[in-house]
Amino acid sequence: MSVMRSIKNKAAIVGIGISSFSRDSRRTELRLACETIKAALDDAGLTTEDIDGLVKQTDDASDEHAVTSSMGMGNLTYFGECRWGAAPSAMVMRAAMGVATGTANYIVVYRAVNGSSRRRMIPSMRTSGQMSTSDLLQWTFHAPFGHMSEAGRVAMIVRRYMHEFGINSEQFGWVPVVCREHGAQNPDSMYYKKPFTIEDYRKSEMVVEPLRRLDYYEDADAAAALVVTTAEKAKDLRQKAVYVLGAAQSMVPETEELNSYYRRSISGLPEMAQVGKKVFSMASVAPKDINCVQLDDSYGPFIPMQLEEMGFCGRGEGVDFCNGGNRIRLGGELPLNTSGGSLGEGHLYGMNHVIEAVRQIRGMSTAQVKNARLVLVASGAGSPASGLILGGK
Repeated sequence: MSVMRSIKNKAAIVGIGISSFSRDSRRTELRLACETIKAALDDAGLTTEDIDGLVKQTDDASDEHAVTSSMGMGNLTYFGECRWGAAPSAMVMRAAMGVATGTANYIVVYRAVNGSSRRRMIPSMRTSGQMSTSDLLQWTFHAPFGHMSEAGRVAMIVRRYMHEFGINSEQFGWVPVVCREHGAQNPDSMYYKKPFTIEDYRKSEMVVEPLRRLDYYEDADAAAALVVTTAEKAKDLRQKAVYVLGAAQSMVPETEELNSYYRRSISGLPEMAQVGKKVFSMASVAPKDINCVQLDDSYGPFIPMQLEEMGFCGRGEGVDFCNGGNRIRLGGELPLNTSGGSLGEGHLYGMNHVIEAVRQIRGMSTAQVKNARLVLVASGAGSPASGLILGGK
Protein backbone atom coordinates (compact mmCIF):
# COMPACT_ATOMS: atom_id res chain seq x y z
CA MET A 1 0.00 0.00 0.00
CA SER A 2 2.91 2.37 0.67
CA VAL A 3 4.10 1.96 -2.93
CA MET A 4 0.57 2.48 -4.22
CA ARG A 5 0.09 5.61 -2.10
CA SER A 6 3.16 7.10 -3.71
CA ILE A 7 1.49 7.38 -7.13
CA LYS A 8 -1.31 9.69 -5.93
CA ASN A 9 -1.03 12.90 -7.96
CA LYS A 10 2.27 11.67 -9.42
CA ALA A 11 0.82 10.55 -12.76
CA ALA A 12 -1.66 12.06 -15.20
CA ILE A 13 -3.54 11.10 -18.35
CA VAL A 14 -2.64 13.73 -20.93
CA GLY A 15 -3.95 12.36 -24.24
CA ILE A 16 -6.89 10.22 -25.36
CA GLY A 17 -7.98 8.66 -28.62
CA ILE A 18 -11.02 6.50 -29.35
CA SER A 19 -12.61 5.14 -32.50
CA SER A 20 -16.27 4.97 -33.34
CA PHE A 21 -18.08 1.78 -32.28
CA SER A 22 -19.46 -0.35 -35.09
CA ARG A 23 -20.38 -3.84 -36.16
CA ASP A 24 -17.69 -3.70 -38.85
CA SER A 25 -14.73 -1.34 -38.62
CA ARG A 26 -13.49 -2.34 -42.10
CA ARG A 27 -10.01 -2.08 -40.64
CA THR A 28 -7.59 -4.50 -39.02
CA GLU A 29 -7.16 -4.45 -35.26
CA LEU A 30 -3.58 -3.25 -35.71
CA ARG A 31 -4.71 -0.32 -37.85
CA LEU A 32 -7.38 0.57 -35.27
CA ALA A 33 -4.74 0.48 -32.54
CA CYS A 34 -2.33 2.69 -34.46
CA GLU A 35 -5.03 5.20 -35.42
CA THR A 36 -6.20 5.66 -31.86
CA ILE A 37 -2.64 5.85 -30.52
CA LYS A 38 -1.90 8.56 -33.09
CA ALA A 39 -5.07 10.39 -32.03
CA ALA A 40 -4.02 10.21 -28.37
CA LEU A 41 -0.55 11.54 -29.20
CA ASP A 42 -2.02 14.40 -31.24
CA ASP A 43 -4.41 15.16 -28.40
CA ALA A 44 -1.48 15.48 -26.00
CA GLY A 45 0.79 17.32 -28.44
CA LEU A 46 3.34 14.49 -28.47
CA THR A 47 5.04 12.46 -31.22
CA THR A 48 6.01 8.81 -31.54
CA GLU A 49 9.58 9.74 -30.62
CA ASP A 50 8.41 10.85 -27.17
CA ILE A 51 6.93 7.45 -26.27
CA ASP A 52 9.12 5.10 -24.26
CA GLY A 53 6.49 2.81 -22.73
CA LEU A 54 3.55 0.65 -23.83
CA VAL A 55 0.95 -1.27 -21.82
CA LYS A 56 -1.47 -3.67 -23.54
CA GLN A 57 -4.12 -6.25 -22.68
CA THR A 58 -2.73 -9.79 -22.59
CA ASP A 59 -5.29 -11.25 -24.99
CA ASP A 60 -4.76 -8.67 -27.74
CA ALA A 61 -2.59 -9.73 -30.65
CA SER A 62 -1.50 -6.19 -31.63
CA ASP A 63 1.62 -6.46 -29.51
CA GLU A 64 4.54 -4.13 -28.86
CA HIS A 65 6.46 -5.38 -31.91
CA ALA A 66 3.56 -4.72 -34.27
CA VAL A 67 2.77 -1.29 -32.85
CA THR A 68 6.33 0.03 -32.64
CA SER A 69 7.25 -1.12 -36.14
CA SER A 70 4.01 0.17 -37.66
CA MET A 71 4.33 3.60 -36.05
CA GLY A 72 8.08 4.15 -36.19
CA MET A 73 8.18 4.12 -32.42
CA GLY A 74 11.35 2.95 -30.69
CA ASN A 75 13.52 2.97 -27.59
CA LEU A 76 10.97 1.48 -25.22
CA THR A 77 12.16 1.23 -21.63
CA TYR A 78 8.87 -0.05 -20.21
CA PHE A 79 6.38 -2.52 -21.66
CA GLY A 80 3.95 -4.95 -20.15
CA GLU A 81 0.41 -6.22 -20.06
CA CYS A 82 -2.60 -6.97 -17.86
CA ARG A 83 -5.22 -9.70 -17.96
CA TRP A 84 -8.85 -10.34 -17.15
CA GLY A 85 -11.77 -7.94 -17.25
CA ALA A 86 -9.83 -5.87 -14.73
CA ALA A 87 -7.39 -4.79 -17.41
CA PRO A 88 -8.56 -1.24 -18.32
CA SER A 89 -8.09 0.34 -14.89
CA ALA A 90 -5.15 -1.95 -14.13
CA MET A 91 -3.34 -0.93 -17.31
CA VAL A 92 -3.60 2.73 -16.30
CA MET A 93 -2.34 1.78 -12.84
CA ARG A 94 0.70 0.03 -14.39
CA ALA A 95 1.43 3.04 -16.55
CA ALA A 96 1.09 5.39 -13.57
CA MET A 97 3.53 3.26 -11.58
CA GLY A 98 5.93 3.30 -14.52
CA VAL A 99 6.12 7.08 -14.82
CA ALA A 100 5.96 7.70 -11.06
CA THR A 101 9.05 5.54 -10.52
CA GLY A 102 10.96 7.10 -13.41
CA THR A 103 11.04 3.90 -15.45
CA ALA A 104 9.52 5.72 -18.43
CA ASN A 105 8.46 9.24 -19.35
CA TYR A 106 5.44 8.80 -21.61
CA ILE A 107 3.49 5.54 -21.66
CA VAL A 108 0.74 4.58 -24.09
CA VAL A 109 -2.08 2.31 -22.92
CA TYR A 110 -4.14 0.83 -25.76
CA ARG A 111 -6.66 -1.78 -26.82
CA ALA A 112 -8.16 -2.64 -30.24
CA VAL A 113 -10.73 -5.38 -30.88
CA ASN A 114 -12.77 -6.39 -33.91
CA GLY A 115 -15.15 -8.19 -31.59
CA SER A 116 -18.16 -7.97 -33.88
CA SER A 117 -16.92 -8.42 -37.45
CA ARG A 118 -13.91 -10.61 -36.58
CA ARG A 119 -12.34 -8.85 -39.55
CA ARG A 120 -8.81 -10.15 -40.05
CA MET A 121 -8.48 -10.91 -36.36
CA ILE A 122 -5.09 -12.32 -35.43
CA PRO A 123 -5.39 -15.28 -33.04
CA SER A 124 -5.25 -14.26 -29.40
CA MET A 125 -1.90 -14.25 -27.66
CA ARG A 126 -3.47 -16.82 -25.32
CA THR A 127 -3.27 -20.13 -27.18
CA SER A 128 -4.65 -23.45 -26.01
CA GLY A 129 -1.29 -24.14 -24.43
CA GLN A 130 -1.75 -21.11 -22.17
CA MET A 131 -5.08 -22.05 -20.60
CA SER A 132 -5.48 -20.80 -17.05
CA THR A 133 -6.78 -22.82 -14.12
CA SER A 134 -10.03 -20.89 -14.52
CA ASP A 135 -10.28 -22.05 -18.14
CA LEU A 136 -9.62 -25.63 -17.13
CA LEU A 137 -12.24 -25.50 -14.37
CA GLN A 138 -14.83 -24.11 -16.75
CA TRP A 139 -14.33 -26.61 -19.55
CA THR A 140 -13.62 -29.65 -17.36
CA PHE A 141 -16.26 -29.35 -14.63
CA HIS A 142 -18.98 -26.92 -15.79
CA ALA A 143 -19.34 -27.38 -19.54
CA PRO A 144 -20.23 -31.11 -19.45
CA PHE A 145 -23.37 -30.14 -17.53
CA GLY A 146 -24.41 -27.51 -20.08
CA HIS A 147 -23.02 -24.54 -18.16
CA MET A 148 -21.12 -23.18 -21.14
CA SER A 149 -21.83 -19.51 -21.77
CA GLU A 150 -20.47 -16.42 -20.05
CA ALA A 151 -24.03 -15.14 -19.65
CA GLY A 152 -24.93 -18.40 -17.94
CA ARG A 153 -22.16 -17.92 -15.42
CA VAL A 154 -23.35 -14.40 -14.63
CA ALA A 155 -26.95 -15.60 -14.39
CA MET A 156 -26.03 -17.96 -11.54
CA ILE A 157 -24.66 -15.07 -9.47
CA VAL A 158 -27.53 -12.73 -10.31
CA ARG A 159 -30.15 -15.38 -9.51
CA ARG A 160 -28.69 -15.85 -6.03
CA TYR A 161 -28.60 -12.07 -5.50
CA MET A 162 -32.28 -11.87 -6.47
CA HIS A 163 -33.17 -14.70 -4.08
CA GLU A 164 -31.40 -13.14 -1.10
CA PHE A 165 -32.87 -9.66 -1.54
CA GLY A 166 -36.31 -10.38 -3.00
CA ILE A 167 -35.66 -8.77 -6.38
CA ASN A 168 -37.76 -9.21 -9.52
CA SER A 169 -35.72 -9.43 -12.73
CA GLU A 170 -37.71 -6.59 -14.34
CA GLN A 171 -36.25 -4.23 -11.74
CA PHE A 172 -32.83 -4.53 -13.40
CA GLY A 173 -34.10 -2.71 -16.50
CA TRP A 174 -33.34 0.85 -15.45
CA VAL A 175 -29.57 0.41 -15.80
CA PRO A 176 -29.65 -0.51 -19.53
CA VAL A 177 -32.35 2.13 -20.14
CA VAL A 178 -30.15 4.89 -18.69
CA CYS A 179 -26.95 3.64 -20.32
CA ARG A 180 -28.66 3.59 -23.70
CA GLU A 181 -30.15 7.03 -22.99
CA HIS A 182 -26.63 8.37 -22.48
CA GLY A 183 -25.24 6.44 -25.45
CA ALA A 184 -27.97 7.79 -27.71
CA GLN A 185 -26.41 11.25 -27.24
CA ASN A 186 -22.94 10.03 -28.26
CA PRO A 187 -22.21 10.22 -32.03
CA ASP A 188 -19.52 7.51 -31.76
CA SER A 189 -21.89 5.05 -30.11
CA MET A 190 -23.28 1.96 -31.84
CA TYR A 191 -26.64 3.18 -30.56
CA TYR A 192 -26.55 6.88 -31.44
CA LYS A 193 -30.12 8.24 -31.47
CA LYS A 194 -31.41 4.79 -30.48
CA PRO A 195 -32.70 4.97 -26.89
CA PHE A 196 -35.22 2.47 -25.57
CA THR A 197 -37.83 2.47 -22.81
CA ILE A 198 -38.40 0.33 -19.76
CA GLU A 199 -41.30 -1.25 -21.67
CA ASP A 200 -38.88 -2.22 -24.46
CA TYR A 201 -36.65 -3.80 -21.85
CA ARG A 202 -39.47 -5.84 -20.35
CA LYS A 203 -40.42 -7.13 -23.80
CA SER A 204 -36.85 -8.09 -24.74
CA GLU A 205 -35.88 -11.72 -25.15
CA MET A 206 -35.00 -13.75 -22.07
CA VAL A 207 -31.68 -15.35 -23.02
CA VAL A 208 -30.44 -17.00 -19.83
CA GLU A 209 -32.91 -16.46 -17.02
CA PRO A 210 -32.91 -13.91 -15.41
CA LEU A 211 -30.82 -12.09 -18.07
CA ARG A 212 -32.63 -10.49 -21.00
CA ARG A 213 -30.96 -9.59 -24.26
CA LEU A 214 -30.80 -5.93 -23.23
CA ASP A 215 -29.03 -6.84 -19.96
CA TYR A 216 -25.71 -7.60 -21.57
CA TYR A 217 -23.25 -6.23 -24.05
CA GLU A 218 -23.10 -6.72 -27.79
CA ASP A 219 -19.67 -7.24 -29.32
CA ALA A 220 -18.29 -4.25 -31.22
CA ASP A 221 -15.35 -3.26 -33.39
CA ALA A 222 -13.52 -0.43 -31.62
CA ALA A 223 -10.22 0.79 -30.20
CA ALA A 224 -8.99 3.28 -27.62
CA ALA A 225 -5.67 4.62 -26.39
CA LEU A 226 -4.39 7.06 -23.81
CA VAL A 227 -1.08 8.59 -22.77
CA VAL A 228 0.19 8.70 -19.18
CA THR A 229 3.06 10.84 -17.92
CA THR A 230 4.24 12.50 -14.71
CA ALA A 231 2.34 15.34 -13.11
CA GLU A 232 5.30 17.62 -13.78
CA LYS A 233 5.52 16.86 -17.49
CA ALA A 234 1.75 17.11 -17.81
CA LYS A 235 1.89 20.82 -17.02
CA ASP A 236 3.64 21.55 -20.32
CA LEU A 237 1.29 19.64 -22.61
CA ARG A 238 -1.71 20.63 -24.70
CA GLN A 239 -4.63 19.31 -22.66
CA LYS A 240 -5.87 19.69 -19.11
CA ALA A 241 -4.18 16.97 -17.07
CA VAL A 242 -6.35 14.32 -15.46
CA TYR A 243 -4.59 12.97 -12.38
CA VAL A 244 -4.55 9.43 -11.03
CA LEU A 245 -5.65 9.89 -7.41
CA GLY A 246 -6.33 6.26 -6.59
CA ALA A 247 -5.67 2.93 -8.31
CA ALA A 248 -6.02 -0.68 -7.21
CA GLN A 249 -6.38 -4.27 -8.32
CA SER A 250 -8.02 -7.04 -6.30
CA MET A 251 -8.19 -10.81 -6.14
CA VAL A 252 -9.63 -12.29 -2.96
CA PRO A 253 -9.78 -15.98 -1.92
CA GLU A 254 -11.62 -18.15 -4.46
CA THR A 255 -11.75 -15.41 -7.10
CA GLU A 256 -12.41 -16.82 -10.56
CA GLU A 257 -13.58 -15.26 -13.82
CA LEU A 258 -17.38 -15.25 -13.40
CA ASN A 259 -17.12 -18.70 -11.82
CA SER A 260 -16.69 -17.84 -8.14
CA TYR A 261 -19.18 -20.43 -6.93
CA TYR A 262 -17.07 -21.99 -4.20
CA ARG A 263 -17.04 -19.25 -1.62
CA ARG A 264 -19.49 -18.91 1.23
CA SER A 265 -21.62 -16.31 -0.56
CA ILE A 266 -21.92 -15.90 -4.33
CA SER A 267 -24.39 -13.00 -4.19
CA GLY A 268 -21.75 -10.25 -3.96
CA LEU A 269 -18.66 -8.90 -5.70
CA PRO A 270 -16.04 -8.88 -2.91
CA GLU A 271 -13.22 -7.98 -5.31
CA MET A 272 -15.02 -4.72 -6.03
CA ALA A 273 -15.42 -4.04 -2.33
CA GLN A 274 -11.66 -4.41 -1.88
CA VAL A 275 -10.97 -2.14 -4.85
CA GLY A 276 -13.33 0.48 -3.43
CA LYS A 277 -11.65 0.48 -0.03
CA LYS A 278 -8.21 0.93 -1.56
CA VAL A 279 -8.99 3.61 -4.11
CA PHE A 280 -11.02 5.73 -1.69
CA SER A 281 -8.30 5.43 0.95
CA MET A 282 -5.54 6.31 -1.50
CA ALA A 283 -7.42 9.28 -2.94
CA SER A 284 -8.51 10.44 0.56
CA VAL A 285 -12.11 10.84 -0.60
CA ALA A 286 -15.42 9.10 0.11
CA PRO A 287 -18.26 7.85 -2.12
CA LYS A 288 -20.23 11.05 -1.41
CA ASP A 289 -17.43 13.07 -3.05
CA ILE A 290 -17.65 11.29 -6.41
CA ASN A 291 -19.34 13.30 -9.18
CA CYS A 292 -20.03 10.42 -11.56
CA VAL A 293 -19.12 6.76 -12.05
CA GLN A 294 -18.05 4.65 -15.01
CA LEU A 295 -18.80 1.11 -13.84
CA ASP A 296 -18.44 -2.26 -15.56
CA ASP A 297 -21.79 -2.73 -17.29
CA SER A 298 -20.94 -5.75 -19.41
CA TYR A 299 -23.91 -7.17 -17.51
CA GLY A 300 -26.44 -4.63 -16.24
CA PRO A 301 -27.39 -6.46 -13.01
CA PHE A 302 -23.78 -6.15 -11.84
CA ILE A 303 -24.22 -2.34 -11.62
CA PRO A 304 -26.40 -2.29 -8.46
CA MET A 305 -24.08 -4.88 -6.93
CA GLN A 306 -21.05 -2.64 -7.62
CA LEU A 307 -22.82 0.38 -6.13
CA GLU A 308 -23.35 -1.64 -2.94
CA GLU A 309 -19.83 -3.03 -2.76
CA MET A 310 -18.21 0.38 -3.29
CA GLY A 311 -20.25 2.09 -0.60
CA PHE A 312 -22.77 4.17 -2.54
CA CYS A 313 -25.64 2.34 -0.88
CA GLY A 314 -26.25 -0.50 1.56
CA ARG A 315 -26.22 -4.21 0.82
CA GLY A 316 -29.30 -5.17 -1.17
CA GLU A 317 -30.19 -1.51 -1.87
CA GLY A 318 -28.55 -1.13 -5.29
CA VAL A 319 -31.63 -2.01 -7.32
CA ASP A 320 -33.72 0.57 -5.45
CA PHE A 321 -30.91 3.12 -5.98
CA CYS A 322 -31.26 2.61 -9.74
CA ASN A 323 -35.06 2.31 -9.79
CA GLY A 324 -36.70 4.83 -12.11
CA GLY A 325 -33.29 5.94 -13.40
CA ASN A 326 -33.39 9.43 -11.91
CA ARG A 327 -30.47 9.00 -9.52
CA ILE A 328 -28.13 7.50 -12.15
CA ARG A 329 -28.93 9.55 -15.24
CA LEU A 330 -27.39 12.89 -16.22
CA GLY A 331 -28.59 15.49 -13.73
CA GLY A 332 -29.08 12.90 -11.00
CA GLU A 333 -27.24 12.17 -7.78
CA LEU A 334 -24.67 9.82 -9.36
CA PRO A 335 -24.62 9.85 -13.18
CA LEU A 336 -23.63 6.44 -14.53
CA ASN A 337 -21.67 5.55 -17.68
CA THR A 338 -22.24 8.87 -19.34
CA SER A 339 -20.88 7.87 -22.76
CA GLY A 340 -23.21 4.86 -22.69
CA GLY A 341 -20.71 2.26 -21.47
CA SER A 342 -20.84 -1.29 -22.78
CA LEU A 343 -24.64 -1.26 -22.86
CA GLY A 344 -25.11 2.11 -24.53
CA GLU A 345 -21.91 2.95 -26.43
CA GLY A 346 -20.31 -0.38 -27.30
CA HIS A 347 -18.22 -3.12 -25.76
CA LEU A 348 -14.49 -2.39 -25.54
CA TYR A 349 -13.97 -4.31 -22.32
CA GLY A 350 -14.07 -1.10 -20.29
CA MET A 351 -11.44 0.99 -22.09
CA ASN A 352 -14.17 3.40 -23.17
CA HIS A 353 -15.12 3.87 -19.51
CA VAL A 354 -11.64 5.23 -18.75
CA ILE A 355 -11.73 7.53 -21.79
CA GLU A 356 -15.12 8.86 -20.71
CA ALA A 357 -13.84 9.56 -17.19
CA VAL A 358 -11.11 11.73 -18.74
CA ARG A 359 -13.64 13.54 -20.94
CA GLN A 360 -15.84 14.26 -17.93
CA ILE A 361 -13.01 15.89 -16.02
CA ARG A 362 -12.01 17.89 -19.10
CA GLY A 363 -15.64 18.98 -19.60
CA MET A 364 -15.87 17.35 -23.04
CA SER A 365 -18.50 14.61 -22.62
CA THR A 366 -21.62 14.34 -24.77
CA ALA A 367 -23.46 13.91 -21.45
CA GLN A 368 -21.42 16.32 -19.35
CA VAL A 369 -21.83 16.34 -15.58
CA LYS A 370 -21.67 19.87 -14.20
CA ASN A 371 -18.39 20.57 -12.38
CA ALA A 372 -17.14 16.99 -12.64
CA ARG A 373 -13.96 16.87 -10.58
CA LEU A 374 -13.81 13.28 -9.28
CA VAL A 375 -14.74 10.23 -11.35
CA LEU A 376 -14.65 6.60 -10.27
CA VAL A 377 -13.91 3.86 -12.82
CA ALA A 378 -14.39 0.16 -12.05
CA SER A 379 -13.30 -2.76 -14.23
CA GLY A 380 -13.73 -6.52 -13.96
CA ALA A 381 -17.01 -7.05 -12.11
CA GLY A 382 -17.39 -10.72 -11.22
CA SER A 383 -13.73 -11.52 -11.77
CA PRO A 384 -10.30 -10.15 -10.82
CA ALA A 385 -11.14 -6.46 -10.49
CA SER A 386 -9.51 -3.05 -10.65
CA GLY A 387 -10.47 0.58 -10.26
CA LEU A 388 -9.39 4.17 -10.54
CA ILE A 389 -10.29 7.53 -9.10
CA LEU A 390 -9.38 10.27 -11.55
CA GLY A 391 -9.46 13.96 -10.80
CA GLY A 392 -8.61 17.38 -12.14
CA LYS A 393 -7.14 20.51 -10.61
